[in-house]
Amino acid sequence: MNKRSINKTILITGAVMGLLAVLFGAFGAHGLKKLVDPEGIDSFATGVRYQMYHAIICIILGNMSVLQEVVKKRIFYFFIGGITLFSGSIYLLVIDKTLGISLSSIGFITPLGGGLLIIGWILLVISLIKIK
Repeated sequence: MNKRSINKTILITGAVMGLLAVLFGAFGAHGLKKLVDPEGIDSFATGVRYQMYHAIICIILGNMSVLQEVVKKRIFYFFIGGITLFSGSIYLLVIDKTLGISLSSIGFITPLGGGLLIIGWILLVISLIKIK
């Protein structure tokens, strides 16, 4: 992938993740009220919030010309993996009973996703410190 292509991919993915966060947020605020308890709605909102934070940082990352493309790509993959595992597992854990299944066994995925997000941020900090 060339420089322009990876930046475009990061930007588009960030925008799509932001769009999905707004859609999931609306669903969580309106569609879940009759399906889950307030604690479940709060958990769902946490997933949405973290997804939006990382959608925004992906858009910023895609516009950063001070980082090498290989570094951007690595950070981007950690963020996308983290969003998927962290927020995605929260969404599934909140609506599992509504779907008629128990997904409590995937609860360990949430902290793994959080770990990927943390690693992405650590890599970003280290990369920024290394700028000459």
